[in-house]
Amino acid sequence: MQTLPTPVNILHSRNPLLPFHQSTTTSPSTYPGNLRIRSKAKNEEAFKERKQVHVDYDKGIHDVSLNISGLKKDDISRRYRLRVENDKFQKDWDISQVVNRLLKLNHWEDCDALLNRWVGRFARKNFPLLIREITQRGSIEHSNHVFRWMKNQKNYVARVDIYNMMIRLQARHNRTDQARGLFFEMQEWRCKPDAESYNALINVHGRAGQWRWAMNIMEDMLRAAIPPSRSTYNNLINACGSSGNWKEALKVCRTMTENGVGPDLVTHNIILSAYKNGAQYSKALSYFGLMKGTGIRPDTTTLNIVIHCLVKLEKIEEAVKIFISMRDKRTESPPDVVTFTTIIHMYSSCGQIENCKAVFDTMLAEGLKPSLISYNVLLGAYASRGMSEEALSVFNEIKQKGFRPDVVSYTSLLCAYGRSRQPDKARDVYYSMKNNRLKPNLVCYNALIDAYGANGMLTEAVETLREMERDGIQPNVVSICTLLAASGRCGRKVDIDTILSASKSRGIELNTAAYNAAIGSFLYVGEYDKAVSLYKSMGTKRAKPDSVTFNVLISGCCKFGKYDEAIELFSAMIDLAVPISKEVYSSVISAYGQQGQLEILESVFADMKMAGCTPDVVTYTSILNAYIGAEKWEKAMALFDEMETINIQLDSIACSAIMRAFNKGGNPTNVLALAKQMRERKISFTDTVIYEMVSACSMLRDWKTAVDLVELIEPSFPVISVGLINQLLRLLGKSGKSDVMVKFFYKLVASGAQINIFTYSILLKNLLAVGNWRKYIEVLEWMEDGGPQPTYDMYQNIFTYAERSSGSECAAFIKQRLGSIKQNVMA
Repeated sequence: MQTLPTPVNILHSRNPLLPFHQSTTTSPSTYPGNLRIRSKAKNEEAFKERKQVHVDYDKGIHDVSLNISGLKKDDISRRYRLRVENDKFQKDWDISQVVNRLLKLNHWEDCDALLNRWVGRFARKNFPLLIREITQRGSIEHSNHVFRWMKNQKNYVARVDIYNMMIRLQARHNRTDQARGLFFEMQEWRCKPDAESYNALINVHGRAGQWRWAMNIMEDMLRAAIPPSRSTYNNLINACGSSGNWKEALKVCRTMTENGVGPDLVTHNIILSAYKNGAQYSKALSYFGLMKGTGIRPDTTTLNIVIHCLVKLEKIEEAVKIFISMRDKRTESPPDVVTFTTIIHMYSSCGQIENCKAVFDTMLAEGLKPSLISYNVLLGAYASRGMSEEALSVFNEIKQKGFRPDVVSYTSLLCAYGRSRQPDKARDVYYSMKNNRLKPNLVCYNALIDAYGANGMLTEAVETLREMERDGIQPNVVSICTLLAASGRCGRKVDIDTILSASKSRGIELNTAAYNAAIGSFLYVGEYDKAVSLYKSMGTKRAKPDSVTFNVLISGCCKFGKYDEAIELFSAMIDLAVPISKEVYSSVISAYGQQGQLEILESVFADMKMAGCTPDVVTYTSILNAYIGAEKWEKAMALFDEMETINIQLDSIACSAIMRAFNKGGNPTNVLALAKQMRERKISFTDTVIYEMVSACSMLRDWKTAVDLVELIEPSFPVISVGLINQLLRLLGKSGKSDVMVKFFYKLVASGAQINIFTYSILLKNLLAVGNWRKYIEVLEWMEDGGPQPTYDMYQNIFTYAERSSGSECAAFIKQRLGSIKQNVMA
């Protein structure tokens, strides 16, 4: 039998001297094998992503997009090509073009019609690319529609990667049930789940806080003999950590290490996040220290978590230090929007509103686009201080930047108006929120109740509570606290009992803050016994008295003069090991001072310092008053020296107490020196301060300073006390400056200041002392015309003066005038 030559032999037979690749007269690409190679290369080119850049210099737009063509009409089977050849409605679009056209449609519109016009639908290799492209855009409704359409195509074949992409998309949108449904559906289509499938399903349950489901899925994965990857463990750790179950997260991390899968930076970040979510801020910082020892460099996410933990622990300086280092080392871990937002929140918590705005402006200057959360944090910072104009400006900027204000935005603006005493505008914000189809939540209703309650509008606050219940939102203990505080401020004794009964009927269990609000309200309206009874009932409830409880009670006892009860409460506070605040120490020191127990007072003051509780100006003022009451002038002056040494910021009350000690101790010069310091420090001058200054001037016979005092208090004449007016008149009378005294009196009358019979008596006495009988008679006439009626002694004094002056030329006139005045009085 003759053997036929192979194609290679035939080619070599033509020219055996040439090498194989040069001896053929036919192109190598004409062979079937090379045809397949060329087709494969063409397919790879069709599936390659290409960047497209669009720049508009006029509008400042720079847009970079990825384009993928996919298999087109020339690449599909001949029978499909002939089918669409002459159909003008069939379009040979790229995959990216199909996705762009789909996204321009609403998901409820006829997307199938557009997909049925696409020629590329006849190439089944386009389906995974189409799903990948549209899921990356994040439109879940469009993706679900395309997936349903794909499954109805005759050439569709179920694939694991397609299902994995769809499950991951459902996970991004927190659709747990849909993701789980796809997982079971892929098995019905005979697609065996792989590690990516299980990872995506664990991820979606972790996002939903269902960490036990995630653990069960991990066990199913092991039973299916699929080895977990590092991503699997990271997703499982994240599932536990996001639910606040940091202990379980650590167990999974240990299992991960035992199975030979080492943690990476993502793992460390997830563990740190687990500590943060579980409020274990100190443990997070310790773990961060161990992490740095492993040589793994932290990224922006790591440092954001660390800054958050430092802020929660009130370690402000360390948080700012890390923030500055992030800005200095931009290549390693540059600060992002989350970083700046955390720092703004930190300054807001510290009450440094100016720094909040400065950090926000820095974020803008560095080219970062603030998120809605960033705006809300800044808005909340202004709201916490009642800065309504600034809050409204940020709220308007949110809308200008294309964001839609959410419930948090509206609630913050509402709080700003409530705290700035504008309840009507707060109500307008509430109605505006409802008009924009946003449903007020519990926080919003509580803020509106507080806005009404803080302004004494208790009826409107109660009506808001009822409206909240009509909207299906049950009030909580914060609502009750707000109403209780409002009732106390309004002096409504009955309403306090009614609110407590209403909370009991609604099953709202009072916490410590609620008890504190109720006790404070009872004391505010003078119901001391009810306040004490409510405090004693806390022992039978879960609420335990805290430092605020005892501070309110002890202050109330001192207010009602029940100093023994205040000291008993202080002893109970020590027995319960409740942390003692400086407010409590100040109240107890005041109680001992009122009882004259100076030795115990000094002992408590020493204990306060030993406990690390820094005394403030209120504490020192209480001790000063105790020393003054006991006439311990030297101790009072020594205490003032101590205040100066440790730079205690003085206020008007403290200064008046110190001045009283100086005057009583025989050091009036120090009073005027302290007044000079008050001017330099811009401390306001109260009636008590001026009274002590007047006393010092009188003792020193410093008439010039006395005249200066009159000019100093001239703007305050309408509100100045009668006692201070009388004291100034005495001082001016002693100085012999009758003209200044009379001018001072004229200004008092013109300003509408309070003047009584004693004021006229002092003025007349001083006029008579300098022999100014004409002014004396004039003042008596003023009193007859409209002021308090002159007494008989006032007439007798001028009559006696007239008799003594009978030898003078004015004696006759004085007697004549006095006689006519006496006749008028007798008539």
